[in-house]
Amino acid sequence: MKTNEEVWSIVNALKALYPDSLCSLEYEKDYELLFSVRLAAQCTDERVNKVTPALFARFPTLESLAQADVAEVEQYIHSTGFFRAKARDIVLSSQMLLRDYGGKVPGTMEELLKLPGVGRKTANLMLGDVFHVPGVVVADTHCIRITGLLGLTDGSKDPVKVEMQLRQVLPPEESNDFCHRMVLHGRAVCIARRPQCESCTLRPWCDHFAKNSQPPSE
Repeated sequence: MKTNEEVWSIVNALKALYPDSLCSLEYEKDYELLFSVRLAAQCTDERVNKVTPALFARFPTLESLAQADVAEVEQYIHSTGFFRAKARDIVLSSQMLLRDYGGKVPGTMEELLKLPGVGRKTANLMLGDVFHVPGVVVADTHCIRITGLLGLTDGSKDPVKVEMQLRQVLPPEESNDFCHRMVLHGRAVCIARRPQCESCTLRPWCDHFAKNSQPPSE
């Protein structure tokens, strides 16, 4: 595992590389981010950003989404995949937010996990981006893969295990932005099928690079 100094070196290198660590999903209201994250499951953020403007124009309030016909919501989000489950979760979550949470997205893990379709990844993203809770870790596929390659985790593919391991090593005040930067790095440099190791600024601290750049033994 990495030393504290190595962890900070990785954090600071990513900061320099991606000074803006904003979530790539576009939204105006807290609940819009919540539903956009739900739509992003097994779908790209780019596709979600193309779908949500029309969806939220048709249903501009939480009340209108709560009263929406699930079949009509399906039509707007069809291209994101798994549209039936996603549409149902959006409508049911809207109803629950109004009924149980006063029309506001709750600010605790326990409350968020009660919402239909919300898992730890979504809950952590909401806690980090909306409520700015320190120490949250959004263990998405990029984060799981790259932190394993770096050696920040033991290489587990289990999102909960990766989240807990990263919570132990990342500075709490940096963890949310770090996860957003992992996504950006996974799209731009550490690409799953063709990682650009030779041009990666994280090479000095990457276990995967160190192991694969060793000269063959004689």
